[in-house]
Amino acid sequence: MPLPADEERQLQEIGQALCRDDPKSGRRMRGAGPQARYKRTLIGAQLGVVTGAGLLPGGAVTRRACLQAAGVVIVVLSLPWAVISWRRYAARARPARPGAGTTTATGAGHRPGQASRAQMMKRMEQRWRHRQQGNGEMPGRTRS
Repeated sequence: MPLPADEERQLQEIGQALCRDDPKSGRRMRGAGPQARYKRTLIGAQLGVVTGAGLLPGGAVTRRACLQAAGVVIVVLSLPWAVISWRRYAARARPARPGAGTTTATGAGHRPGQASRAQMMKRMEQRWRHRQQGNGEMPGRTRS
């Protein structure tokens, strides 16, 4: 959920003031974004896959089963890590889908199930008011 413009502006001002006061902290803060973190994990996973894939033929050439086993283990562990890291990286790099949650003048996003949730909440509030006013019965219903 994106921040309102004024809150985003305030956050940028705080970040700029922090960078002015402590440049070392500001450099660390800039590189610590989720996009950079996902990219680093993706590179680490890719290195794991390449290392494991390199150990497999290396073990075959030197006839060492332990190198081949280590290569298999590293590849088997690194491939899911690489796939997960790639999905996270791609999700952050890809812009939001148009029309995923259109914003109205009031700023509330409308999603497909939001109208039914609003109706349900309205019914629940209505029932609560009736319980508070009377003996807990809904109008039009009788207890048997």
